[in-house]
Amino acid sequence: MGVVNKGFKRRARLLREALRPPRQLTGTAPGAMGPQVRRPPKRTQVVDYSVPIMPRLVRSPVFLIAPVRSGSTLLRMLLNAHPRVRAPHELHLRTVGVQLAPGFSEAAMLELGLDQVELEHVIWDRILHLELLRSGKDVVVDKTPGNVFVWERLKYAWPDAKFLFLLRHPMGVVSSLENRKENTASREALEATACKYFKPLEQARRALGGLTVRYEDLTAQPERVTREVCAYLDVEWEPAMLAYGERNQEQFVPNLGDRSDNIKSGRVQAARTFTGADGLSPALAEYAAAWGYS
Repeated sequence: MGVVNKGFKRRARLLREALRPPRQLTGTAPGAMGPQVRRPPKRTQVVDYSVPIMPRLVRSPVFLIAPVRSGSTLLRMLLNAHPRVRAPHELHLRTVGVQLAPGFSEAAMLELGLDQVELEHVIWDRILHLELLRSGKDVVVDKTPGNVFVWERLKYAWPDAKFLFLLRHPMGVVSSLENRKENTASREALEATACKYFKPLEQARRALGGLTVRYEDLTAQPERVTREVCAYLDVEWEPAMLAYGERNQEQFVPNLGDRSDNIKSGRVQAARTFTGADGLSPALAEYAAAWGYS
């Protein structure tokens, strides 16, 4: 009888669980499809490295270090039109992470020479490698603006990585932020947002070897600038890059890069430019001077 009673109790428990309404996931808004995840803060990421780096599938990836609204999508479209260069939409690698449960998972990974940080690097490396496999190309470029906050980590994870720096007049960045359809922020708030990218960008430029290009030069002299970029990446320049729309047939995904009509035109368009430092706040004027705009 004891076995029978246990069977009835088990069936009753399973029936109650089947009829119970779905439980709300922690942090999920009513009516939402899944848990709400907060965006990572716009600040430099500090990471503790405690294990040696693993061999990489992609030895020398290219990372574009640039602020938001700086023309990085245009540069990536030009590069992606090259037969050897894969420059996908923003990958946001810094927000691709893993969580190891204390105890077994941590111990198991450490036995393999992996901790959470290095395991994330292995995943990032695999993502870049998949992009090369899918495209049949041999150079991969990631242009995510958030790279400015993890440039030290990227350099650690890939000692042989190459870095491109894209500058734009500070007022051009702020003006572009201001002209977004969904913008409701004040000019002061937009300047503060821009400076969150400018500061680590300038730190990276001073600390890393790489190539710096300016958005204004890219739009005014696209052939000259793309030739310089190709020489830095050690690939032959391709005239077809300037008509990138003829080779790039990708969909433009919201929040993964610019989707303006200028970008969708498939050709480099003349850009609104700013010169000098007149009328700039002290913070913006500092970067305008550092980047040769004043």
